[in-house]
Amino acid sequence: MRYFFHIGYQGANYKGWQRHPYGIGVQQVLEESLGKILKAPVAIVGCGRTDAGVHASQFFFHLDVAEPWAFDMLFRLNKVLPPDIAVFDILPMEGLPHARFDATQRNYDYFIHTYKDPFLSHTSSLYLVNNLNLEAMKAATALLPRYSDYRSLCLAPAEHESTICHVTAARWLTDSRGDRLRFQIAANRYLSRMIRILVGQLLKVGSGTLSLGEFESYLSTENAPKHLSPAHPQGLYLSKVSYPYLDLPPRSAFSAPRESHTAPEWQPV
Repeated sequence: MRYFFHIGYQGANYKGWQRHPYGIGVQQVLEESLGKILKAPVAIVGCGRTDAGVHASQFFFHLDVAEPWAFDMLFRLNKVLPPDIAVFDILPMEGLPHARFDATQRNYDYFIHTYKDPFLSHTSSLYLVNNLNLEAMKAATALLPRYSDYRSLCLAPAEHESTICHVTAARWLTDSRGDRLRFQIAANRYLSRMIRILVGQLLKVGSGTLSLGEFESYLSTENAPKHLSPAHPQGLYLSKVSYPYLDLPPRSAFSAPRESHTAPEWQPV
């Protein structure tokens, strides 16, 4: 029998989702915790990968078991997991749906604060920049759905069978004071470090060090950046994963980093 687990995690303490020989990944923690409960080795399949330090406010993995358990797995698993990993729902599935290959869209959010704030340091990326040209960033972002080959804006494109990604939506938002930014993107798939590289390039557009034409030349694969500098990992969240047969809303408490006790009101740029 196959189960889908709906989870969220704060990625600061992990080397990403996947197992690594050089550090602890979220997958390893979950497999070991499930193995203790089920008293047997466990292998799970996640809906994708996240880099070291990146968060997920919504993530799914699937697990196969011979027989359904006769206890409250949600309670037991949350009890043994560390505070930075939470299980929201456990869903019995008919047939053998695949947590990774069946996903049709993945949404990410990237959060930036432009002033030093110790309470945001693990949940948002600090960029001490002033007077970003948000209109130029908006114009550059509007180009993303028009192109599909992102080979120039990822690390190690040769490692991917295809560099084609279909971006369906992308935009910037800002808070009422203008000192926090939020980048949102939706696509069917992503390449290695693609979102963080995009954010880094869009910030260059906003600061005036990269022209709109140069940015578009990367998207059209006419040119490639001389240096790829991905934006900091702690601002990035996998925030929504959609399936043809499953479309759960993210848990609101994990959907955005908080400011004091009140989340900022985001407005489109």
